[in-house]
Amino acid sequence: MTELNVSNIQFFSTGDGPGIRSTIFLKGCNLRCPWCHNPETVSPYPQTLVYAGSGKTVSYGIRMKIDEIIEAVMQDADFYSSSGGGITISGGEPMLQAREVAELCKRLRELGIHTLIDTAGGVPWENFEEVLPYANCFFYDLKTPDERVCAETVGGDFHLIIGNLKRLVSSLADVHVRIPLIPGVNSDDDSLKKSEKLLASIGVKTVDLLPFHRMASSKYDAMESTYAFRDTEPLSEKRIEEIKSIFNENFSVTVER
Repeated sequence: MTELNVSNIQFFSTGDGPGIRSTIFLKGCNLRCPWCHNPETVSPYPQTLVYAGSGKTVSYGIRMKIDEIIEAVMQDADFYSSSGGGITISGGEPMLQAREVAELCKRLRELGIHTLIDTAGGVPWENFEEVLPYANCFFYDLKTPDERVCAETVGGDFHLIIGNLKRLVSSLADVHVRIPLIPGVNSDDDSLKKSEKLLASIGVKTVDLLPFHRMASSKYDAMESTYAFRDTEPLSEKRIEEIKSIFNENFSVTVER
């Protein structure tokens, strides 16, 4: 039986796509973003986080058969249908498990469930070809428009990521580009205008802006790991609105609060 390396499943999610959804977070990522909000998904290996003070422990990482995943998420099928929701497959980087993700999406599609893949795109195009026939929608991260920053800060292949985005858009897939707004990395006017120009040239229509927050700090503490952005201040509402205006002309823009 086909298995997926699952970090955890979040039920009744309203921030990972349209409607009410269940989000399946997969284990393992090939990027190393120092601001990552889900650091427990980066390693492909099981982890137990111990929260100081409360003594609470949370374990992440389990091999789950597709039948087990479907049994779990279909308990909320009525919520999906009534709200226009469905299943989001996130990570980590879900496209590292493309063949298994494709099978899961195929099974869910047969059950009439909307599926959405949340990816950073840094995998071979063949991985997307596995999933394309079955996924309804893609959230695609653009972390930086700069090749050097991508290589030195994110740890990804910029040309691979942008090339995959171009092919995904050309395939007429439903693609929403998500830009995490990270102070000191990509939230300056120059970077944002480069991102705007790049996405417009590719033919992207929808952009979601994700303002930086520090809510993952406790996870880094529980992992006994350094959080490089612990003291970074979130962007002001005024600045977020200024950023939104940069993209308003050529895109349908939303801000995830």
